[in-house]
Amino acid sequence: MDLAMTAALIMFGSTILLLIIGAPISIGVGLSSFLAMLVILPSEGAMITSAQRIFVGLDSFALLAIPFFILAGNIMNKGGIALRLINLAKVVSGRFPGSLAQTNVVSNMLFGSISGSGVASAAAVGGIMSPIQKKEGYDPTFSAAVNIASAPTGMIIPPSNTIIVYATVAGGVSVSALFMAGYLPGILWGLAIMLVAGYLAKKKGYIQKSRVSCREAVQVLLEAIPSLSLIFIVIGGILAGIFTATEASAIAVVYSLILGFCYKTLSLKELPDIFLQTAKVSAIVIFMLATSSIMSWVMAFTQIPSIIANGLMGLTDNPILILLIINVVLLFIGTFMDPTPAILIFTPIFLPICTDLGMSPVQFGIVMVVNLSLGTITPPVGPILFTGCKTSNVEIEQVIKPLVPFFFAILLVLLLVTYVPAISMIIPELMGLV
Repeated sequence: MDLAMTAALIMFGSTILLLIIGAPISIGVGLSSFLAMLVILPSEGAMITSAQRIFVGLDSFALLAIPFFILAGNIMNKGGIALRLINLAKVVSGRFPGSLAQTNVVSNMLFGSISGSGVASAAAVGGIMSPIQKKEGYDPTFSAAVNIASAPTGMIIPPSNTIIVYATVAGGVSVSALFMAGYLPGILWGLAIMLVAGYLAKKKGYIQKSRVSCREAVQVLLEAIPSLSLIFIVIGGILAGIFTATEASAIAVVYSLILGFCYKTLSLKELPDIFLQTAKVSAIVIFMLATSSIMSWVMAFTQIPSIIANGLMGLTDNPILILLIINVVLLFIGTFMDPTPAILIFTPIFLPICTDLGMSPVQFGIVMVVNLSLGTITPPVGPILFTGCKTSNVEIEQVIKPLVPFFFAILLVLLLVTYVPAISMIIPELMGLV
């Protein structure tokens, strides 16, 4: 117990200290975990074990999907796919109150489900929709709030890099099952934003409705079919057993390139920059995965998750309260930590607790992803919050108040996903994936 407590204090204390002084999260996690390991092992053994854990942490074929999906998302962002999906979203949601706001939400759900990135959705969709909404008289802060609140759906609706990271850390959890489990929660998130946006649009007088003729609707649908086909190719191929999630990510890259060149919105000159940006983002994520494996080893060796679990159980044996406490902790963590490192650090702590309560690892993965996705739109870190504000040319302070109603709607979705297992589990169960 003393050894575990000492290691835990050193590891978490030094991690917090390093983050406060501005060290990158990956460096903070790796260095603090190595310092904790020095308490457990001799210096030579700690160095060897740390090096081994870094390589073991990356020794997973599934991790190759991350850089490929990031590359596919970057290609889509440049390849004109967002514009075609926005045109389709206008047809789908154009008759609802606040039609342009509703179009923004549906577009983020469609583009996010293809690119797998909330930040990419906020930038691509927001960049197109914000000027249009401003021209139609929409308050820029309201438009920005709608775009920011709906962009995280791309992190939940598959394919999702965040879900792949969770599957890697959790171990033994099917990526296919997690992908299928993400559909209903992601759609619920989007519908909740649409309801709030519709109510506020009526209140603000944004009641204009787009009217599209049947001929125009058919033309838009035909133009969007090639882009939408990527969803069916990727997800359908995985479910049918034709290829794995990793192979699907490579297919997504090839397909996105073909579409970009066919649409004539992508040129060979742009590819080096796209590859460079992909390499930078992928390197950050992969290095973070590598260093976090040292922390996972320290926590497993010292049984820190069991100690925390016993502490939680000591507070209460009520499953509802325990899950509520876990959600509150994750909500707090998500306000200053990106989803990837948060999943790497807290999955080994909270997953055993939730499985002891009878929750499926698949459901817990979706609860965690939904929870931490909310953190991407909250200050002080919130990458989607910053991206959305920059795209709409508004200050963060201006958009916080308009975001509050959407926060409450998303929190309601989070509670439903936490306490109603069927929302996450019904599709994987019907498909025989769990």
